[in-house]
Amino acid sequence: MKIGVFGGSFNPPHFMHLNIAKSLIENHYVEKVIFVPTGMKYEYKNNLLPNEDRYKMLQLLIKNEKNMDISTNEFQDQVVYTYQTLDYLKEKYPNDEVLFICGTDNLSYLDKWKEAEYLMSHNKFIIIKRDTNPIEPLLEKFKEYKDHFIETNIIPDGMSSTWIREQIKEGKIDSLKEYVPEEIVNYIKENNLYQES
Repeated sequence: MKIGVFGGSFNPPHFMHLNIAKSLIENHYVEKVIFVPTGMKYEYKNNLLPNEDRYKMLQLLIKNEKNMDISTNEFQDQVVYTYQTLDYLKEKYPNDEVLFICGTDNLSYLDKWKEAEYLMSHNKFIIIKRDTNPIEPLLEKFKEYKDHFIETNIIPDGMSSTWIREQIKEGKIDSLKEYVPEEIVNYIKENNLYQES
């Protein structure tokens, strides 16, 4: 089985995340998607909600999806890097092929990731195209690893968790049900998340 690993802060998770995972399964790039929310110890994200809240919202996002799961491997007392998570999942699923789902926005600076050479040489990447980062220059940039990159025809919408958080701060949470599942909107409201104190 091919398993796609979908890492991110999911702060909060929204329909674009779900639609990417569904599209990858429906188009047979993978048979299962595992969401891996970033742990709170990750130094480049200083506005993350507690792990438990993001985990619960991801559960609500995928509650009707039998081919999706969540890994809490990065919820540790120290930073857990992508290469370590992929090693862990390959050990956990030794009979399956584990692939990392990566947008071209993240691919553009993959060489700056922790243990980048090891990461790129030991793993395969499913590439999601983002309008801001065309893929051709990136394939040239990382040409020694190009056999590890699987291009997809999936182009997500431009939705971002940052925009959603801004809408909530502006008191527009009830207008978000087009972008965020209603159960997650309700969870955010009930727990007073992302709102200015």
